[in-house]
Order: sequence, then structure tokens, then C-alpha cells
Amino acid sequence: MHRSPQDVTVVVLLADPDAPTDIARRMTRALSGRLADKAGQGRFDVKVVSEPFSAGTEDPPTLMRRIKDRGSTEDWDIVVALTDLPLHAHGRRLVADLSHDHGLALLSLPSLGGLRLQTRARRAVEEAVLDLAGPQDTGARERPRGRRRPQPLGVRLTPVRPGRVGEEETADLRYVVSGPRGYLRVLAGMVRANRPWRLVPGLSKALAAALATGAVATVNSTVWSLAEALSAPRLVIAMVGSVALMIGWIVVDAQLWHRTAEGSPEARQRARLYNTSTVLTVGIGVLVCYVGLLLINVVWALFILNDQVFASLTREPLDATDLWTLSWFVASTATVGGALGSGLESDEAIRAAAYSKREQERRQMARDGHGDQGAT
Repeated sequence: MHRSPQDVTVVVLLADPDAPTDIARRMTRALSGRLADKAGQGRFDVKVVSEPFSAGTEDPPTLMRRIKDRGSTEDWDIVVALTDLPLHAHGRRLVADLSHDHGLALLSLPSLGGLRLQTRARRAVEEAVLDLAGPQDTGARERPRGRRRPQPLGVRLTPVRPGRVGEEETADLRYVVSGPRGYLRVLAGMVRANRPWRLVPGLSKALAAALATGAVATVNSTVWSLAEALSAPRLVIAMVGSVALMIGWIVVDAQLWHRTAEGSPEARQRARLYNTSTVLTVGIGVLVCYVGLLLINVVWALFILNDQVFASLTREPLDATDLWTLSWFVASTATVGGALGSGLESDEAIRAAAYSKREQERRQMARDGHGDQGAT
């Protein structure tokens, strides 16, 4: 580890482009002061370097070697690398790798979960930097690799715990998550990284088709009669079916389903994780679209429907319940039309809307035959 003059520790946040860089830049505003306060001595100079250091690999040892090589060319004391790719090591989902000898840390943001990501990321970076900058145990050299005394990172980020480190790896301390809670935590982080709300404007043609379908269906007397005859359970089934149809159509038509050529349990585990996050990402985006369609249909029905005409055809007066039932049924019908309209969107546009920049690059490399390089 280098040591800067005048007792100043240079800390560099090496961040993948897009979301990791945004997170890193936001936390630097107060990070220097927080680190100095917690350390109790010295000063910290925090910088952000945005580089795609994870391009082409998901293997933590390879990434740590890249970070080590990158840091060796600069006068940096501590390097903390941030990526929004989910990483695996020895069958466990990686949170962080630390190398005390080289002043390095690798942090996988999805493992921090989907809520309060900025706060959790800042806390993890603070703990990693203080761990790397602080004095080490006198017996650390004699301790087996991966057996260093766990620092606060593992406590503050429950259910994070220490994990196994290989003899030939750059890292000497690892934190992982495991079990159902860990799986859900990483899954939520992956969905958060994909930012599913961006799918709504990315499906402009599908939404146009859905709006057109809904506008026509609202003034159709046959639809009025059908809506009057449907019970609440049938309306729920229609809603679930239409949403599931649109999700399935988008995933299949845009080729979003991840397939792996590897037969290892780790590769299959990663494939299941990626596919689950894809379905959830698309599902959240479609549900947002569905709610939007429902509200637009309510407004449209209020504006266009005539009480006397409706009563003459259905033999029932138009009340708030009928208005809501009709709008609900029309929203389901319009969603089916939107599923068909999503076929007009380009696959690239849907992928860009559904995935983060790093995830798009990873999937592109996997399709080209160079990806899916998991941890061994």
C-alpha cells in the first residue's frame, strides 16, 4: 500500500459506468469528512474514477487482479471498486472482497439489497476503507487466509457473513450472503439496478397500442355487457392473465431469457437468478403500465360514457361500481393489445429499457459466447 505525504490517505472509488458511478459520486460529497471523524486521525482524499473494470468477466479473483494492476499504476493508498453485477464465489453470493496487503476492496452493489442502496453502499465503503486503513492484528500474517478477524462490515450489513477465500486469490477477507434471505437480498438489488420504471417509456409503441385498444373497448356496448356480467374473481383472473401474457411476450420476443452453456451448479444458479430478476423487472414495468392504463380508462369513461345510453343497453344505471368494473376489464383487454404492440419495439430498445448498462454488456457478451464466466 502506498502512503501519501502529510498523513493524507488517498481513497479512490473505482466505479463501473452508469449506476455505480452515480452512487460513488453522490457519496463522495461527505465521505472524506465522515472517514476522518470515524478514523479519529489523519485526512482522507476521496476521488471517483469511472471505468468499466468488470467488462468481460464476473470472476472475483480476476476482478481483484484487475483492480490491483490498475492501482499499481497510480499513487493511490486504497481502492474500492463498485460494480452493479451480481458476483459469486465458491457457490456463495459475494458482497465484498478485501485485500489488506494491497489496500483493495471489491463491492457488489446488488448484494446490498434494493432499499436504501445509497446509504448501504456508503456504509459498506466506509467500513471497508476504515478496515483497510486501520492497523492490522499482529498475528494477521500467521492467520489462515480468509480467517482474519471479521470487521464491522459483516455485522452492520446483516445477513452478511465471512466467506471462504482461495489460497491463490488476491483477497484475504471475503463477505458473502447465503440462504433465502441472501438470495432475496441479491435479487432485490438486481431488480433495483435494472431500474424497472425505465421500461414504461421504453414501451412507447406497446402503450400506444394499449391506449388505442382501451379507447375503442370503452365505447363498445358488447364490452359493457361483458363487464357487467363478470364477477370480481373473473376480473382478477383477466388482470393476472393479461399481465402474464405481456410479460411473457416481452421476455420471449426480445430474447431476454438467459441461457447458459455451462452445466455447473454455479452456472445454473446464476441463470436462475438472472431470469428471475428479468421477470421481476419486466413485471414491475408492466404493472406500472397496467395501473396507468386503468387510471386513464377511468378518466376516459367518465368523459365519454352517457348514463342513458349505458342504461338502455345494459338495463342497469351507470354508477361508480359499473364505471370501475368497466375500466378494470378494459385495462386487461388493453394490456393484451399492448402485448401485441410490444412486438413493434426493437429488441435493443427493450433491452436498453429493462437492463442497466453493465447488465446489457454482460448479456451481449454471453450471447457472443464470451460471457458467463462465473466464479470457480
